[in-house]
Amino acid sequence: MRAVLRTVNRVLTGLAGLVLVAVGGAVLAVGFDAPAPSWWVHQGPHDVLLTTAERTRWRDAGWWWPVVIAALAVLLLLALWWLVAVLRRRRLTEVLVDTGDGEAATLRGRALEGALAGEADRVDGVERARVRLTGRRDAPRTRVRLLLAPHVDPGTALRDLTGGALTHARASAGLASLPAEVQLRGVKHHAERVS
Repeated sequence: MRAVLRTVNRVLTGLAGLVLVAVGGAVLAVGFDAPAPSWWVHQGPHDVLLTTAERTRWRDAGWWWPVVIAALAVLLLLALWWLVAVLRRRRLTEVLVDTGDGEAATLRGRALEGALAGEADRVDGVERARVRLTGRRDAPRTRVRLLLAPHVDPGTALRDLTGGALTHARASAGLASLPAEVQLRGVKHHAERVS
């Protein structure tokens, strides 16, 4: 999801930049009495943005205003989604580690995520583990997703995770606590035939 969001962000930013440069350049060219581009609707510095005929052209059409309002509402919702997605930081980039001498060191968030996921992968019956750090640098939280094999008891897998990987990560980072939200899912499998 994050890679898709990054790609959408880059494409939308690039398109918005191209449109703004093209329109702004055309307005400046016409404003300084330079020849207007062939695609530009206004040909001189004294042209109005919208003529009376253009402003009142669709006034009597019953479908015009609902379509305009719906299109603007969709654009507004997309813009708000994009803004929230860009501003919301999901992944913690670094964690403050107390070194014991009054100073603090920083640990890369991805390194701690990788170590936690690697140890969680070694828990018996865990097919795949994904870990994401959230929260603040001095009070990190974890989101762990475990994909369990069909034969595994979820309670046992959770107990092994909290007693092993999460405890080791908390101790090695020198954290007082490391709250975790754990999602457990089973691997999809076909029913076995008994003969």
